[in-house]
Amino acid sequence: MREIVLDTETTGLDPSTGDRLVEIACVEIVNTVPTGESFHVYIDPQRDMPEEAFRVHGLSIEFLKGKPLFEHVADEFLSFIGDSPLVIHNAEFDMRFINSELRRSNRPPLEMSRVIDTLPMARRKHPGSPNSLDALCTRYRIDNSRRTKHGALLDSELLAEVYVELVGGRQSALVLASEIKVVQTVEIKAVSARTEPISSLVDDGEADAHRNFIAAMGAKAVWLKYLSQ
Repeated sequence: MREIVLDTETTGLDPSTGDRLVEIACVEIVNTVPTGESFHVYIDPQRDMPEEAFRVHGLSIEFLKGKPLFEHVADEFLSFIGDSPLVIHNAEFDMRFINSELRRSNRPPLEMSRVIDTLPMARRKHPGSPNSLDALCTRYRIDNSRRTKHGALLDSELLAEVYVELVGGRQSALVLASEIKVVQTVEIKAVSARTEPISSLVDDGEADAHRNFIAAMGAKAVWLKYLSQ
């Protein structure tokens, strides 16, 4: 199944007060495996960058000025995601901004019903534990050392790895690999042959007693044909 792992960066917390998207990234996964296909763009918000937001993602207004407007990349974005489910951490935040930009560019909003929110998934799986992206990377031993600041593309790539853990994909693969290894080991043992026969533990007296016992069974005893061996 094709799914799109998505993340955004913004100028603030609320699009209804004038905050805008400044970065959007999508990573394609099929059956929870990244395909290498992605969509990533920086966006000119046509406004200032509050210091609080700059400290989070490090995107200055000088860097963003001259980047495409959302309305100029909207069709490419919509084409990339298609009708695939969207995997987002704390999805309500990102979806409010995306839909605000879509409405601003006279396009219909995306339905929340297509969203898989990994934040409540993590809370159900790890109740009472921190469930930020950084905390989940630490829990699942995912290398997030490059994440000195928030960035939509890197965060999407990390979330794709976290999502695999949340749905049990990596553990299932490890179990399958373990079962295959066991089967292969059994097959090797079954076809292996001894290079030298094991010495008999039966002494001459025991062997004579056995021959006498077999002889007492009569001339048609099946065991007679093995006596010579």
